[in-house]
Amino acid sequence: MAEDKPRLLIVEDDEGLQAQLKWAYEDFDVTIAGDRASALAALRAEEPAVVTLDLGLPPDPDGTTEGFAILDAILSLKPDTKVIVASGHGARESALHAIQRGAYDFYQKPIDIEALGLIVRRAFNLHQLESENARLASKSDEGETVLGGLITAAPEMVKVARTIERVANTSISVMLLGASGTGKELLARGVHDSSDRKGGAFVAINCAAIPENLLEAELFGHEKGAFTGAVKTTEGKIELADGGTLFLDEVGDIPLPLQVKLLRFLQERTIERIGGRKSISVDTRIVCATHQNLEEMIADGRFREDLFYRLAEIVVKIPTLAERPGDATLLAKAFLKRFAAEMNPQVKGLASDALAAIDAWPWPGNVRELENRLKRAVIMADGKLIHAEDLDLEAGDEEDALPLNIKAAREEADRKVIRHALARSEGNISNTARLLGISRPTLYDLLKQYDLQS
Repeated sequence: MAEDKPRLLIVEDDEGLQAQLKWAYEDFDVTIAGDRASALAALRAEEPAVVTLDLGLPPDPDGTTEGFAILDAILSLKPDTKVIVASGHGARESALHAIQRGAYDFYQKPIDIEALGLIVRRAFNLHQLESENARLASKSDEGETVLGGLITAAPEMVKVARTIERVANTSISVMLLGASGTGKELLARGVHDSSDRKGGAFVAINCAAIPENLLEAELFGHEKGAFTGAVKTTEGKIELADGGTLFLDEVGDIPLPLQVKLLRFLQERTIERIGGRKSISVDTRIVCATHQNLEEMIADGRFREDLFYRLAEIVVKIPTLAERPGDATLLAKAFLKRFAAEMNPQVKGLASDALAAIDAWPWPGNVRELENRLKRAVIMADGKLIHAEDLDLEAGDEEDALPLNIKAAREEADRKVIRHALARSEGNISNTARLLGISRPTLYDLLKQYDLQS
């Protein structure tokens, strides 16, 4: 039945071409519109996923002004719509202008039905995957994704999550290795929340943020009168984590003398507070993290090898945001939704130039940088959409990252979509092919063509 078919809106004033296109796309639920008013009415009523738009429409059939006005209106009303613009008027300039305004793709007239059909089907596939992403983000807000708040479509990060889920219910120590801002504390909480210790406390301490002369007291606690200013007995972080999990962030910054005392605790599972004489038994799971190269520090004598092996019974390497294809956009949408609800409800989404800039930026500060940019943009935004300039990402950033040509751009997009689908399906070929709307043999051919692993 028509209502079960994907919805396609064709905006075209040539009646002969209208009939031809409607006949050619019988696999879709097609609606025809010949002007701006009927196009926007159909958009509101049908909410099509994909629109083909002729730029030369009345009252400017020989130009492009009316077509671009409709493009702007469609993306303003329904930003996730994939608009494929077709025109014979100044094709190159029109194509660039359309893409800059947020069109999904451009096709030059005269129309080749078969070629345009491929673009339309690719647009539907992408829209379907983006809808899956939106559902994932929605579920993460409800605490239904793996490891609580983890949002990802990248196979690299899914692998990390699966590893953590497997080791969570053991007692072994976990070491998280990754650059600053990659979400090490979030993953450490994931270890705790996925374990049988989740009823206990999760206690975190940043070893690099505490002066060396105070770090020992923070970790092991102290008795009253142990030193100047010790006016009462205080439990340390290790003791507070009894029955739960202790997260040692930036463990590479622990000084050597304190490394000896930490190693003794890991061997004996007892501590003595500073100034105390009594041994206190503590049952806590250790998770640690660092951005430093501990093997180099061991070679230089700055980190004890025996402590490393006690802490690193399982090592999990966390990819940077740049190594997680597609995740920057996913995370940006999730951050925007959260910050807008908290601080600026008028903000509804990300403009196309912002999405392009987010995808092109290398994110040297990783997820933390992305989160901070989104928070600032939401607070300062004047309109409903966040633009690249609101994120302090200029046009030059995205232009530098553009592929060589349109063929390369489409191949890059195909790779990204396939990897997202593989992540969604956890590598299952049949489910991945279904998500992409292609056959298993076609998917195998694409995996081989693009050198992608399932």
